[in-house]
Amino acid sequence: MSQVVKVIEVLAQSKKSWEDAADKAVKKASKSINNIKSVHIVSMNAKVVDNTIVKYRINAKISFVIGDK
Repeated sequence: MSQVVKVIEVLAQSKKSWEDAADKAVKKASKSINNIKSVHIVSMNAKVVDNTIVKYRINAKISFVIGDK
């Protein structure tokens, strides 16, 4: 039987880095989704206060295989 893959779009942020924001997105999604196969970063942006980045933000698509019931 062939696999069916579903894609969800999530937003995440971190005070450390864009990579940390992506890691947080996958870890949070994995609490309610099984079989995550990939994360695609659609866009990155940052919140700046007093000429300093205070939050790194990502918009990501997470894909996962839908399991058989």
